[in-house]
Amino acid sequence: MASRRPLIGVTTQTLQAIDGIPAELPTSWVMNQRYVHALAAAGGVPVLIPLLADDIATLREIYDRLDGVLVPGGVDIDPAVYREPRHELLGRLDPARDTTEVTITRWALEDEKPFLGLCRGLQVLSVALGGTLWQDITQERPDSAKHDYFPNRGFSRDHLAHNVEVTGDSRLGDALGAGTIAVNSMHHQGIRDLGAGLVPTARASDGLIEGAELKGRGFAVGVQWHPEMFASGEPSVGKLFEDFVEAARG
Repeated sequence: MASRRPLIGVTTQTLQAIDGIPAELPTSWVMNQRYVHALAAAGGVPVLIPLLADDIATLREIYDRLDGVLVPGGVDIDPAVYREPRHELLGRLDPARDTTEVTITRWALEDEKPFLGLCRGLQVLSVALGGTLWQDITQERPDSAKHDYFPNRGFSRDHLAHNVEVTGDSRLGDALGAGTIAVNSMHHQGIRDLGAGLVPTARASDGLIEGAELKGRGFAVGVQWHPEMFASGEPSVGKLFEDFVEAARG
């Protein structure tokens, strides 16, 4: 009999946190389908996690049934979460998402339940472990390369914007191979101080951390780009989703 496919939770986002969504619409939780399709293609069974920030008991019941957790991209994290004042260029916020994702991420790390963070998800991983963020890379880190190749500025979501250097001897290196790869880039924030216990596993040419993971404590990996936009096996994806799902199967 075939082994049971692992159940992977994907956190959601409040619809009204997205630019241009009218506040008078019914409050809804949404997420890009590409994450779901990437996980299903890798052998996982994706389920969407509601943002039950005011019902932690129910959130825990959902979490306990999961074999792995994926935190996807999305709006900015409230800097209050990492004890910083708000920068003038801070974008849209989703407080319920912040609470839900930081809580679930900490549970997953405590339990060594497989975790994968993509774009915002890498930042959540770091912040959950005490890290801080550049709230606007262009202004706060003016020597940086361009990272904000947003679709609403004329760039496709699969635009290969810049290179990153992936280190060997890491889960990310195992999945992608060590060396230089081209990635897409849709973020204006980035890791400033890396969370406790995390090690950098990918960097952009300007030194910005683009990948990080916990060493020796199960599968806890994050990348700053959006691999869900590409087919499995392509350089910026490798077998990242497959390795994550396999860890969750275990």
